[in-house]
Amino acid sequence: MPRFGRWLAPVEHVAKGLFFDCQMCGDCALSVTGLACPMGCGKQMRNGPCGGVRANGHCELRPGQRCTWLEAGEGDLRMQGGARGEHRPSWRERVAPLDRRRAGQSSWIRVISADQARRAAGPGIAQVAAPTESLDLMDPVRPSGPFEQACREWHRSGRFIVTVEIAPPDSPDPAALLQRADRFAGLVDAINITDGAGANCHMSSVAAASVLAAAGHTPVCQVGCRDRNRIALQGDVLGAAALGVRNVLCLTGDDVSQGDHPEAKPVFDLDAVNLLHILRGMSERGEYASGRKLEQAPRLFLGATANPFVPPYADRVANLERKIDAGARFIQTQFCFDLGLIEDFMREVRARGLHERAAIIVGVGTLGSAKALRWMAEHVPGVHVPQAVTERIAAAADQKAEGRRVAIETIHALRRIEGVAGVHLMGHKNEAALAQIIAESGLRQAPQPAAVA
Repeated sequence: MPRFGRWLAPVEHVAKGLFFDCQMCGDCALSVTGLACPMGCGKQMRNGPCGGVRANGHCELRPGQRCTWLEAGEGDLRMQGGARGEHRPSWRERVAPLDRRRAGQSSWIRVISADQARRAAGPGIAQVAAPTESLDLMDPVRPSGPFEQACREWHRSGRFIVTVEIAPPDSPDPAALLQRADRFAGLVDAINITDGAGANCHMSSVAAASVLAAAGHTPVCQVGCRDRNRIALQGDVLGAAALGVRNVLCLTGDDVSQGDHPEAKPVFDLDAVNLLHILRGMSERGEYASGRKLEQAPRLFLGATANPFVPPYADRVANLERKIDAGARFIQTQFCFDLGLIEDFMREVRARGLHERAAIIVGVGTLGSAKALRWMAEHVPGVHVPQAVTERIAAAADQKAEGRRVAIETIHALRRIEGVAGVHLMGHKNEAALAQIIAESGLRQAPQPAAVA
């Protein structure tokens, strides 16, 4: 069979290259991805679109190319495995990470070999499907930290979750980081630490989150796939757990070319779905991705992101479901400036019961001016700002105050949407405004200073 495979590989390359731009990864996923090769994706994502798809449906990394996952979704619908206008059941399946040892080998020969093995088993041997993994956010036995408890509390009592995002410093001195984090004492359930956001270099998320944990804060460590392979990612998360950090937000990562090191090589060994799956295996089964046993499993509370505000709108909930199936128990979204889009998204989330399996926390934020808001909308793929919002802020005598009012109104509206568990406040180096928004919106009251005897 190996000799036959060497003969078949060049034939497969020509045939599939003609129709699918095949790159002979050896791990073909065309049957699951609507005949659109995920190797054509700029980030080689194997489980749905990233959050940076442009408003015109084009790739974040390759603006002249249409998003591969828009093509995949449309292709899957054309294949019509189910009712008209619905995806085939295989559309929900997780596509495993690439086994890079198979590059250049024939995928056809593996299919043929698997079929021969099934036939050799004989008609009396039933083929047992792999069990579907369940996810219980409300597992009463599992030990939990403060943020996980806040997510559970929302499910029981409806207490709105509040998280905030701050960037790590450009300094080894933790004092400035702690000063910024201290603004949110008593105001938030957790503080996200970004991981090279915008492809710009800062102190590592693991280190900054560990500094916060040691100071008594509840951090969420963001872990992106852009800069590290699966070996480094697992090692970083295990190290973070050793330093008291158990909340991990899994990201695929931004485009390197837009950051301060555009010459750097992007990795994208995994996508967020496969990172979640691997970290869940470490936490729940005590195993590395290789299957090797850990001496002690880290107790992780895993999360992921969602972006309902960019194409392909219809497939965003399916991508969310893949992440929840893979292990995400909390979800934080991109900036929400368009309530109509989040309402449409949450309607489908509720229809699939996903809000009962993970806490949906919607991103809200503010910038200092309409000019800054327009720049972000035009230069940061994945951010959608309706023109009416920028015009309203631009017309205000005090644009900063109007931006805060827009954020507060958005928070009040989100609290009325069934299934929204909380808000995630964002605003680059704008901690004072974010703390003010939290207090003025009525989400939390700032703690009163102790009386002097």
